[in-house]
Amino acid sequence: MENHHEEPFRINSPEFDILNKKLERRNFLVKTSLGLGALAMGSLFGAQKLFGSGAATPPEGASTLEEKVLKALPHIAPKAKRVVYLFMAGGPSQFETFDYKPKLVNMAGQNLPDSVRKGQRLTGMSANQSSLPVVPSIYGFNQHGKSGTWVSELMPYTAKVVDELCMIKSIYSEAINHDPAITFFQTGNQLPGRPSIGSWVSYGLGTDNQNLPSFIVLVSKNGSKDQPLYARLWGNGFLPSKHQGVQFRSGKDPVLFLNNPEGYDGADRKEMLDYLAKLNQLQNEPYGDPEVDARIAQYEMAFRMQTSVPEVMDTADEPDEVFELYGPDSRDSGTYAANCILARKLLEKDVKFVQLYHQGWDNHGGLPKGIAHQCKNTDQATAALIMDLKRRGLLDDTLVVWGGEFGRTVYSQGKLTADDYGRDHHPRCFTMWMAGAGVKPGISFGETDDFSYNIVKDPVHVHDFQATLMHLMGVDHEQLTYKFQGRRFRLTDVHGNVVKSILT
Repeated sequence: MENHHEEPFRINSPEFDILNKKLERRNFLVKTSLGLGALAMGSLFGAQKLFGSGAATPPEGASTLEEKVLKALPHIAPKAKRVVYLFMAGGPSQFETFDYKPKLVNMAGQNLPDSVRKGQRLTGMSANQSSLPVVPSIYGFNQHGKSGTWVSELMPYTAKVVDELCMIKSIYSEAINHDPAITFFQTGNQLPGRPSIGSWVSYGLGTDNQNLPSFIVLVSKNGSKDQPLYARLWGNGFLPSKHQGVQFRSGKDPVLFLNNPEGYDGADRKEMLDYLAKLNQLQNEPYGDPEVDARIAQYEMAFRMQTSVPEVMDTADEPDEVFELYGPDSRDSGTYAANCILARKLLEKDVKFVQLYHQGWDNHGGLPKGIAHQCKNTDQATAALIMDLKRRGLLDDTLVVWGGEFGRTVYSQGKLTADDYGRDHHPRCFTMWMAGAGVKPGISFGETDDFSYNIVKDPVHVHDFQATLMHLMGVDHEQLTYKFQGRRFRLTDVHGNVVKSILT
């Protein structure tokens, strides 16, 4: 029987001949000028200076001079090799977590003074209220650790690790509604379409593990779905598609369409991918389209992930004390606690950027019960992740981030009773924390007024936060750019300052 697999690989069609021959004058000039320019620069400066320390040749897959020059990153000595970003979607209330405001007790039920509000924008949900009654938290606060950090009684486990945390109480944003606010935090712009922060990190710094994506996303199944999450929040925007975040799910198929189709074995899949790579390479030769390179790289990554993903997603070998540390939910795949264990395993595998999303913090009504439920689902596992990373020696070069897209108002939205109230969106000041590589542990940075309505000291804008995160990864946020539609874009747009006071 004739073996067709041994024949030379050809495609015989007029359309494909046209594709191969149709090399326009403009494309020819662009390709040759860039190629000659790269050779000239390489001869002047040497490959190591052009492509980064230790590199003798251009990195595999680099398709443009701009992408090759980016391989000179990091711009500065990095403190963090990897990031785990715990995103509390919905806007956690700073009043019930970390921003203690005891003076509010004497003002309960009184209208928010105009001198505090200062005419600031309200959402459509509060704008028509006849009054804005001040409401203190019904939960107690205590000081913890050597730092004496104030923490709500709803966070007893986080209270045990406060000396590892850098509490930032003066974060602020312009976005007052969920979708633009969360998009702003994740992409640096309130409008959809920009690359996510994890994609920027992947684009600038690449990967330290060739068998797993450099940017992985986990979404809790036990967070109430009060506000939707969109895949574009971890999308690549206009960056090459290989830099998009890959969502890992609970269940037998953690990555959709990764397993072999029914009737295929590993050899069949490899043969199919080899032929597909040849097709893509033939398409790529005339034009040098970077998206074709990205497509080839993604297929190759998917093949390698067939082995690496089942291994990293399997927690059966974790000892009982690990599950006890993270809490009872950690044995239930897909919960926030279980995802925290997976995050630690991914960090151990040198995944560059791991993002956990936990929904359910949008407490417009029934806040005391709602936020107590949220804290119960997340507090123990969050603290356990800090402790686990530290005892494994990973916290020194891993940056941990906790926070949402905005905070909540000092006044109650809707009904107000002695034990029930709600809070509206408040972007003008709220609390986040960072821990680990390069940030000062056991400190509180920034201050708000007695109503946690305005910042009175050390404001930190969303772009400042993004610039600081990139700085800790060794990236100058002003230098990491990508040209698209005639201009150069960056994560922080034209804003952002590194918050040097919180750095070690």
